[in-house]
Amino acid sequence: MSDASNCSARAHYHLRVAEGDKTEREFEIGKDGLGGIVVGMDGSPASFHAAAWAAGLARRERARLVLVYVEAVGGVAYWSPMGVAVASEAAESLVEELKKEVVSHLKWVDIDWDFVHHRGDPAVGLEQVAEQYRADLIVVGRSRRRGGLLGTVPATLVVEAVRPVVVVP
Repeated sequence: MSDASNCSARAHYHLRVAEGDKTEREFEIGKDGLGGIVVGMDGSPASFHAAAWAAGLARRERARLVLVYVEAVGGVAYWSPMGVAVASEAAESLVEELKKEVVSHLKWVDIDWDFVHHRGDPAVGLEQVAEQYRADLIVVGRSRRRGGLLGTVPATLVVEAVRPVVVVP
């Protein structure tokens, strides 16, 4: 089965009657298993724990795994053209390292997966990529801060995401 037909076979749709005689297919999240799982990757041990957990779930559910590095562009480094160039170069270097690490871990797991580099706010970016891939679930790692509190990204997603969010310790 081709990637396109395989992906659409796992996506879940229902017909919705639009105005007039038109009908259109509307995507429905979370019916009859998972079709796609988005994982936030930032290079931290917690993000690799999240990716490992999500890879196992993707294998069991025969779902597509989408690993996402969101380059936060709101920092001080982005205030000047020179800073943007240096920050972008550093981000590209990190993305390449993450890809190598991911390939070494996932080459043993029989799943379909993608790696996406997105720019913007991390929580918003994960939700946007999940929408783009029509993912049923977002998985992120828990912050290692003292007190066991959630970091900004998991806390924002838990409150604002439109699809289920799993926070992996």
